[in-house]
Amino acid sequence: MIRRVRDDDIRSSCFASLDVLCAKHGPELPYTGGLDQGFAFRGRRVPFLNYQKGIYRAAAQRGPAALSVNTSYKSPYDDQETPDGFVYAYRAGSIDLPDNRALRAAFELQVPIAYFVGTRPGWYRPEWPVFVTSDVPLSHSVMLTPGRMVGPYDEREPRLPEDPIERRYAVRETRVRLHQVRFRARVLPAYANQCTICRLKEPRLLDAAHIVSDADAAGEPTVPNGLSLCSIHHRAFDEDLVGVSPDYEVRVHPRLLDDEDGPMLDLLKGAHRKAIVLPRRQASRPSRELLAVRYEQFVAAT
Repeated sequence: MIRRVRDDDIRSSCFASLDVLCAKHGPELPYTGGLDQGFAFRGRRVPFLNYQKGIYRAAAQRGPAALSVNTSYKSPYDDQETPDGFVYAYRAGSIDLPDNRALRAAFELQVPIAYFVGTRPGWYRPEWPVFVTSDVPLSHSVMLTPGRMVGPYDEREPRLPEDPIERRYAVRETRVRLHQVRFRARVLPAYANQCTICRLKEPRLLDAAHIVSDADAAGEPTVPNGLSLCSIHHRAFDEDLVGVSPDYEVRVHPRLLDDEDGPMLDLLKGAHRKAIVLPRRQASRPSRELLAVRYEQFVAAT
């Protein structure tokens, strides 16, 4: 029988510390110089996760349930996204391994955990609170569903959305965030961390833009369907004020070319008919077929 100790105090300390780290680093956290420092709890440092193992229960805990789980950016497990959450695999082996017992105890006690998703080597996107909402021993997996932190900041409590629509929205919202951060982690390095149009090299101002929207059936989160763009050019591309032809040339909306409104507009106009910067690897270059589809949309808007 599972002990009913929930370790709510250590979970609160963990979540509050993640708030601080994300305020400092942004939504992606480095392991070195960030997560590896752990968090303070009753005079000791407690690790956030064990990056060598997916399921983690801290030595400082009194209860049996996991504190966190993580998925490597190149995980050997089949952690899948579904409309109800994320299917998370047990550790390989018996369902009675200590790690698997800790994961299943999180379901039995319905305690919130942190979910660390690897986005690139040494970096994680944390999601919290997350609840284990089902346990399927036959498939050696559980379902992870995002929750909410509710109440005044210093009295916040984790809650799992009760309304099915609200729960589906929370799952979708989390899925979009994780999808985008992993997409960005693949696209930006392919372009040597610079804007393909203006050559800006400040990573904090760079985005991974989909050529064909991810809402479209052809809009897969692959590097050939991506462009590394600065915030200004990304917004202009999304609004069809700037396009990229299948020949890898920039086109600017005629209305902007005819307008005169200062240096920021000159930044956009100056790129007209110039070639974009391409990834060195042929396999990472933007798909001409996808650019043609998106360019038709741009032309129709001019």
